[in-house]
Amino acid sequence: MRKAGIRKNHIVLDFGCGVGHYTIPAARIVASTGFVYAVDKEQQAVSKLRQKAQANNLKNIKVMKASGQIELDFESESIDVVLFYDVLHYLGKNDRKKLYQEASRVLKQDGLLSVYPKHTLEDNPTQQFKELNLNDVKREFEDSDFVSVHAVLAKGTAAGSNDGTG
Repeated sequence: MRKAGIRKNHIVLDFGCGVGHYTIPAARIVASTGFVYAVDKEQQAVSKLRQKAQANNLKNIKVMKASGQIELDFESESIDVVLFYDVLHYLGKNDRKKLYQEASRVLKQDGLLSVYPKHTLEDNPTQQFKELNLNDVKREFEDSDFVSVHAVLAKGTAAGSNDGTG
């Protein structure tokens, strides 16, 4: 998560957080002076994440059940880092474009959008997304007015360390 750009004091939005595979490590990094908003449309996932946050005594996480809409219910330029991990492959092109626009709106001027665009084909991505490669995804972001798009490829676990904070 540190390699993704998350730092102490940051305000992070984990969109499509699921059960918190990225939320928990992010909350540890931002520490008590930062905050993580964890948003998912699945009730069972947000319930499990609430339990995890409580079990880990992490008071800097706000778990929110989304309605399934693309709009992000946050003030403009209020978030340091937005995470779109394991979520884009469920959306069609138009919905992805709306999501990118929303991310741009809620991110602070020097904010960071970190994306893990495609997990596996077994995750049931939309047919449209199955056919995209990394350069296609980068182009979608560039077309949505993100200033810089970099692909970071790492060998090993997605989190980089055993505790997910590496």
